[in-house]
Amino acid sequence: QVQLVETGGGLVQAGGSLSLSCVASELAFSNYAMGWFRQAPGKEREFVAGISRSGVNTDYSDSVKGRFTISRDNAKKTTSLQMNTLKPGDTAVYYCGADFQFFASTIPSRSQSNYEYWGQGTQVTVSS
Repeated sequence: QVQLVETGGGLVQAGGSLSLSCVASELAFSNYAMGWFRQAPGKEREFVAGISRSGVNTDYSDSVKGRFTISRDNAKKTTSLQMNTLKPGDTAVYYCGADFQFFASTIPSRSQSNYEYWGQGTQVTVSS
């Protein structure tokens, strides 16, 4: 069965950096756009960043643009999220999702309902 496994979460001070990874198994990875979402306590899950199948197109929420970078390695079936200049407001559980796309350069969706597969999440805590 398809599995997405996120790693790399942890506790970091404000201004610090973390790198999250999401490894897929039993998935035709290159056929899927990948997205990172996050959910803070008491809040809805929100889009953070997405990357097209080919990796050519990326999209970021306004709150992380310029601080976070999404990437992917189709050969390794991995997508990563480099998070810099972290803020306490970035504290959340971070999830990766896979969204099947026919076209390699389609801009990734910001709607979680479009994503067919999800990982279990990894906790990121940013202290002030």
